[in-house]
Amino acid sequence: MKDYNRLHGRRRYHEMSYDCGTSLAKYLLCLFNFIFFVAGTVVLGIGIWIASDKHSFIAFTKVIDNEELRTQFQQITQPTVIEQAAYILIAAGAFMFLVSFLGYCGALRESRCLLTCYGVFLLIILLMEITAGGLAAAYRHEAEKETRVFLKSSISKYYAAKEKDAVTLMWDYFMANLQCCGVDSYEDFSDSKKWNEGKGNKTIPEACCVLEDVSKFQPKFKNCPSRPSDSNSYWKKGCYDAFVELIMENINIAIGIGIGLGLIQLLGIILAFCLCRSINGYIK
Repeated sequence: MKDYNRLHGRRRYHEMSYDCGTSLAKYLLCLFNFIFFVAGTVVLGIGIWIASDKHSFIAFTKVIDNEELRTQFQQITQPTVIEQAAYILIAAGAFMFLVSFLGYCGALRESRCLLTCYGVFLLIILLMEITAGGLAAAYRHEAEKETRVFLKSSISKYYAAKEKDAVTLMWDYFMANLQCCGVDSYEDFSDSKKWNEGKGNKTIPEACCVLEDVSKFQPKFKNCPSRPSDSNSYWKKGCYDAFVELIMENINIAIGIGIGLGLIQLLGIILAFCLCRSINGYIK
């Protein structure tokens, strides 16, 4: 009888320990992943909506009251841009949906299989981020060189004066907001076949000029695209150096964001494996 009571007492103690630790890990994982699950579902839904019914999305953007926001949406709703944007949203939404689904359902159902997949998935992503950061720091000059080559190739292959796509629009926003032109200077556009075919008498894109209206890429000086100078444009200021300057000015914020994202991922990994261990211990 005494042995039975002792065994029963130990079992109750382990059950209580299991309940406390498991409940905390379970609800934290559920809350954390539910937020990403909803966000991923919304992004995926918008992407599918745009891909399947572009006309209703374009009609929706026309009823926006804010003029600046409406102008930005009009830039995005160009045929090529909206198609590429739809695929990007679908890919991003599907990724968020999958990862958060594994974490949320694994924690809710206390499934060791789903939780293990979720933890391993996050661990692989975290290791890839750390490896990429380490390689970039160790081979800084090579990384800088390859980055410049990649950015210049995006201009030479995709940047267009007419029928703008997502890459062209991205570069326009990048140059307009950072007040720069090309990767190193305006000369980078001379290698773009699409730009040369449709530029007419332009020397630089409107986004490289001093702008009166950034959202519309409207130059302050009308002769700027055809006759650029240091006073009416940023034609000799490269965007790569401008971006590096921006990062260095906000280096503490950039480091904080990087550490914050890493800690969130690490917390998710720890909670997933701790919950797996608690479930495993309880079953035994």
